[in-house]
Amino acid sequence: MTLTPAFKRNEAVGLDLGWVNQIKVNRNASDRRAASLANRRTVKKEYQAAWLIKALQCIDLTTLGGDDTPGRVERLCMKAMRPLRTDLMEALGVSNLTTGAVCVYHEMITPAAKVLQGRLPIAAVSTAFPAGLASMETKVREIELSVAAGATEIDIVITRQHVLMGNWQALYDEMVAYRKACGDAHVKAILATGDLLTLENVAKASWVCMMAGSDFIKTSTGKEGVNATIPVALTMVRTIREYHEQYGFQVGFKPAGGVATAKSALQYLTLMKEELGREWLEPHLFRIGASSLLTDIERQLEHYVTGNYSANHRHAQP
Repeated sequence: MTLTPAFKRNEAVGLDLGWVNQIKVNRNASDRRAASLANRRTVKKEYQAAWLIKALQCIDLTTLGGDDTPGRVERLCMKAMRPLRTDLMEALGVSNLTTGAVCVYHEMITPAAKVLQGRLPIAAVSTAFPAGLASMETKVREIELSVAAGATEIDIVITRQHVLMGNWQALYDEMVAYRKACGDAHVKAILATGDLLTLENVAKASWVCMMAGSDFIKTSTGKEGVNATIPVALTMVRTIREYHEQYGFQVGFKPAGGVATAKSALQYLTLMKEELGREWLEPHLFRIGASSLLTDIERQLEHYVTGNYSANHRHAQP
């Protein structure tokens, strides 16, 4: 099982150090563009409902706690397959609504597969998540074991020191090895952007991972001090656009960490549409790594249908 059988996956195109080393990012311009997204009026009424349904379909519903249990993961998977109450779906005129995937640790792949039975992708975090500080042999083997256990997507973490030291060849070789270990499973490269210090580092790391064959680039593990932000997302999606123009491959984008409200999800959807186009608003090219986001989207959709907000505790927690 892959994200979409007809979709042409990204391929390793070779590391172009001349291109990577000349990358510059105008921080002031990025901040102004990000502020324009945050300050504009949002969509309303039926348009907002439609956008929120789209956001829901792109969620990687996630549990990555040290206290995860098979029971929690099973509940998460049931919520992913039926994210809205029946009465809300009927009122909204939608059916067969699911999130984009579920995202879990390796040890929780088996209980997730037991519930999902192939109906949704299972994303497993790998390569010594979240720090990535283990031997290369250990990290590659972890990917192989997760794929064998039933993961159809692998969220890897890059070695941040490669970026901070400008060792782009090492980052490229690492990503190529991860992509090879994934086989048919799609790979998302987590850049841990909060650790990379500058937007230029974010842009360069994005390019190197895409050149090495990553199917998605992802902002964060959710465990850093600073996770997904609009300026970082803007930098990453613009590298995706440039990479597509240069090599013809469409790479996906996944903000993760701190995307907890419907309003923030709409900002990311708007960014994707304006910077990359309508095609990038589908789950095979856009995901949001989140857990509590689904609850807020459900509350907003209930308000649209009934005119009233319900308390958070009335909604099943993933």
